[in-house]
Amino acid sequence: MANQVETALTEELLPLLREERYVTLATVDYESGGTNVNAMSWVYAIDEHHIRFSVDNRSRIVENVKNQPLVTLTVIGNGSTYAITGEAKVIQEKIEDVPLKLALIEITVKEVRDVMFYGSRITSEPKFEKTYDKEAADKLDRQVMAAMKV
Repeated sequence: MANQVETALTEELLPLLREERYVTLATVDYESGGTNVNAMSWVYAIDEHHIRFSVDNRSRIVENVKNQPLVTLTVIGNGSTYAITGEAKVIQEKIEDVPLKLALIEITVKEVRDVMFYGSRITSEPKFEKTYDKEAADKLDRQVMAAMKV
């Protein structure tokens, strides 16, 4: 039996995407036309139809989105894996009040699918830690998350 397809983030997914977490983003590579997948953590759901994320503005993601806006964000949480597809656009080439040169990109959600294989559930979500100065990382995280919420 196929999983139900949603057209917006569910009540269970919305809070997962309102905190820094490990996600992957698939874009179409602007040079090769192939798939490009990146891991990210600066992601924030504005509402059930819009998700913002920040990346270095020199990232290949920026050029990929400008050339082909269709993207898939993969999220692991609530015991499952979700593929969120939509159209992305660069809304700021450089976020103000953040010391790094970060672009702000927004996805308009078109489809949400539970893509976990049948008869299983995630028992431990991915965890990560910043490998540079903890205090500096925390400060930067707060700045980026605040900028994405505007």
